[in-house]
Amino acid sequence: MAETCSRKLVVEICNAKNLMPKDGQGTASAYVIVDFDGQRRRTKTKFRDLNPQWDETLEFLVQDPESMASEILEINVYNDKKTGKRTTFLGKVKIAGSTFAKAGSEDLVYYPLEKRSVFSQIKGEIGLKISYVDEDVPPEPEKAAAEEKKPDEAAVAPSEQKTDDAAAAPAATEEKAPEKEEEKKADESNKEAADQKPAEPPKDEKAEEAPAAAASPPAEVENPPVAHTEKAIQTKETTETEKRPDLGVSDLELRSLAGDRSRRAYDLVDRMPFLYVRVVKAKGANSEAESTVYAKLVIGTHSVRTKSKSDKDWDQVFAFDKEGLNCTSLEVSVWVEKKDGENCTETSIGAVSFDLQEVPKRVPPDSPLAPQWYTLEDSSENSPGTDIMLAVWIGTQADEAFQEAWQSDSGGLIPETRAKVYLSPKLWYLRLTVIQSQDLQLGSGPEAKAKGPELYVKAQLGAQVFKTARTSIGSSNPTWNEDLLFVAAEPFEQFLVMTVEDVTSGQPVGHAKVHVPSLDRRTDDRTESKSRWFNLVGDEKRPYAGRIHVRACLEGGYHVLDEAAHVTSDVRASAKQLAKPPIGLLEVGIRGAINLLPVKSKDGTRGTTDAYVVAKYGPKWVRTRTILDRFNPRWNEQYTWDVYDPCTVLTIGVFDNARYKQDEAGKPGRDIRMGKIRVRLSTLDTNRVYTNSYSLTVLLPGGSKRMGEIEIAVRFSCSSWLNLIQAYASPMLPRMHYVRPLGPAQQDILRHTAMRIVTARLARSEPALGQEVVQYMLDSDTHVWSMRRSKANWFRVLGWLSRAATLARWLDGIRTWVHPPTTILMHVFLVAVILCPHLVLPTVFMYAFFIIVLRFRYRRRVLLSMDTRLSYAEAISADELDEEFDSFPTIKSIDQVRQRYDRLRILAGRAQTLLGDVAAQGERLEALFNWRDPRATGLFVVFCLVASLVFYTVPFRAFVLGWGFYYLRHPRFRGDMPSVPFNFFRRLPSLSDQIL
Repeated sequence: MAETCSRKLVVEICNAKNLMPKDGQGTASAYVIVDFDGQRRRTKTKFRDLNPQWDETLEFLVQDPESMASEILEINVYNDKKTGKRTTFLGKVKIAGSTFAKAGSEDLVYYPLEKRSVFSQIKGEIGLKISYVDEDVPPEPEKAAAEEKKPDEAAVAPSEQKTDDAAAAPAATEEKAPEKEEEKKADESNKEAADQKPAEPPKDEKAEEAPAAAASPPAEVENPPVAHTEKAIQTKETTETEKRPDLGVSDLELRSLAGDRSRRAYDLVDRMPFLYVRVVKAKGANSEAESTVYAKLVIGTHSVRTKSKSDKDWDQVFAFDKEGLNCTSLEVSVWVEKKDGENCTETSIGAVSFDLQEVPKRVPPDSPLAPQWYTLEDSSENSPGTDIMLAVWIGTQADEAFQEAWQSDSGGLIPETRAKVYLSPKLWYLRLTVIQSQDLQLGSGPEAKAKGPELYVKAQLGAQVFKTARTSIGSSNPTWNEDLLFVAAEPFEQFLVMTVEDVTSGQPVGHAKVHVPSLDRRTDDRTESKSRWFNLVGDEKRPYAGRIHVRACLEGGYHVLDEAAHVTSDVRASAKQLAKPPIGLLEVGIRGAINLLPVKSKDGTRGTTDAYVVAKYGPKWVRTRTILDRFNPRWNEQYTWDVYDPCTVLTIGVFDNARYKQDEAGKPGRDIRMGKIRVRLSTLDTNRVYTNSYSLTVLLPGGSKRMGEIEIAVRFSCSSWLNLIQAYASPMLPRMHYVRPLGPAQQDILRHTAMRIVTARLARSEPALGQEVVQYMLDSDTHVWSMRRSKANWFRVLGWLSRAATLARWLDGIRTWVHPPTTILMHVFLVAVILCPHLVLPTVFMYAFFIIVLRFRYRRRVLLSMDTRLSYAEAISADELDEEFDSFPTIKSIDQVRQRYDRLRILAGRAQTLLGDVAAQGERLEALFNWRDPRATGLFVVFCLVASLVFYTVPFRAFVLGWGFYYLRHPRFRGDMPSVPFNFFRRLPSLSDQIL
């Protein structure tokens, strides 16, 4: 097999950092064992080094290149037992085959070392470069001759079968080598390990004659395996049937895809019977050259038609909701449509009828029903006979044809009402470091000579424009050393344009272009991309205007935030090399809506609603079909998402479809929001179905309005509790967000830029997901000032502080002897704490344990939706609400803006006073140590001296006991005036009197 293999996997073990010392002397002697596809390789041992540097290349033979994506590369780091008592484990890394890069495009990636068990003490990371090389191996002459003799060998193949089994037995025995033998080989020196060769199974002459079962020894490599085993070789017929294309999908992702197929069971929604009609084509009708033919389906008052085509080949599927049918027969007719100028005439050439009681039922996984030819009954005597090919059956939404069918409750042939799945574009951060420029050809006018040039660099990527700071210099070689960050979406914009501009003259000096798809991609901050010089191009008179020195790269170690931080649904890094396997599966069943309110009028006579649902989690958006003119629509559609982090949020919104109709100018309408809900996955129990109805409330300029209810079913499945628990200990965002963090203002700008890119991309889909829909789902207006949100956040802070105030009132009640038995009990507790201080922390944690466990039975078992009281949406004035819906910049009158500005000044004045009081307390404490008030500081110095002498003589336990009894003294021993320390602190000076 190795002779016919055309792919080789190359693993370069570069180095490791911050390893856990395991040799008992504060160091470690590390070596690496790499396993792939039944093959094992070993590196040399780096003695007494917690940051070893190997720089060794290990090569593996890929047995089946097309199934490489499903293989797992396992890397284990051990401490050599020659330097310690025994071989100890230092960490492991498992990498899916779908992340392997082709030779030439690999990067140095540092993988954190993982634990082997929960109790393992592991730290550090290992740097790897992984790639594969495809090689064209010519067929050997012996193999070609063997293939020519295949017909002759087929006659003796039965007699050689026993021989093949006998030859395979030693190989199987070798694969099951005991672990002791493997450890014995691992104990050998590095030189002996390098010279070691894999043991070959005993050969059999007859076994060598069978080319399908003969296994040749692997080619000799630079780092031979420690314990080399080969997989059993299958026959050519078996490999051909089991081969699958290399789509870059890992085994875990394939399992999730298989689970996605299993969702056709639709166990979270109700089964809905549908009448399916597949209209394939017609024959026999002689239509004229300028005419088109279409088929028309009629069931009572329900009528839909196929597309008009001249070749009579439609191949379309229609689905009728069986519960909404008002007739027991289906009529399929064929019509000829002829246009004569502005006039259009339609003529029926025949029809065929079906009794719905006799239509067969189909339940997957039954094969699809085969279409049949049916002869149409002519509507006129002169028309020739016509046949139509179609299939009619009754199924559910689990039928394969449901996704491609045109539903009758969605209006038939209306693309804007169909169910669709959208994917957000993959986003990257593009970092441009502007270093310097040289040989700038500045203007020679009198202004340039009289005044030194003031230069800056403007960089533009698509609609994004950022500028560096201005530099005033006397020469033509300015230096900036500034970083500019852009958001780039795949497929990337072609060029990043850099322009050097002179502020004094107002004219550009020159520009240069950087090809974005060719930029380096890095996954961490350890590798710096190479800087480059670009020639600046001026106008026609100056083809060379100087050159600029920049460094540009695509940052794959960040996650590009494209939604509000508090409702994020994806935290994965942009680089594919940093991808982790999913930890679970999220299934959502969108069942239906109840009592929706009309949002528009139909024919000017009555209200109507054409509702659909959009669900968003991670980069995947799903949109249900639009059910026209119903206030209680039933979708009963089920979707799945892979879950990579449990602390993420699923967003579901309901909208009224207005895009399938166009206005007089031919522009589609804007979809109307009807409310949304959010589900935080961390609040869900695993493998449990939550089926509830949630209120839909939308905030309108006239106030909050309840638009109805939506019924959904949610299930979060997780196969491994260990992976789920480890997710809570891992950082929320990728590593680059912590080692090279972005500023809050910069991150906010990049977030809104990413939102605009996602909105523009989804609006270009077909059918389009409207801009108003995407912005509502992403909460793109959370940064805009709102009096309602400010009050809601203020009361949230008060709600949190109220618990501290409750605790303070409880302590004050104990201190003032409101309940004497409780105060006496606290005296006893104080004495117990003084006598047994080592029991304080165990008692506190045990008390917390019992309190939290007792509250488990009172936990919420129903998912929470939007809270109008918490959002402060019910107690808000009309003017404050009108201000929230005002555009930016404002379009209101001057009087309204003046009134709102005065109101904002009043609130800002209160906040200003509060900030001043907080600052004064800190300044008083600082003045105590700076001798601003000499008498007060002198008194404090004397107090410190006396206190030090007292504490030298009085035990600390006695002091705490005395202070506790004094604090809990009876009210008859208390005064009504503030205490001495409080009065002393209030008299200390602050800096408030120095403010103008």
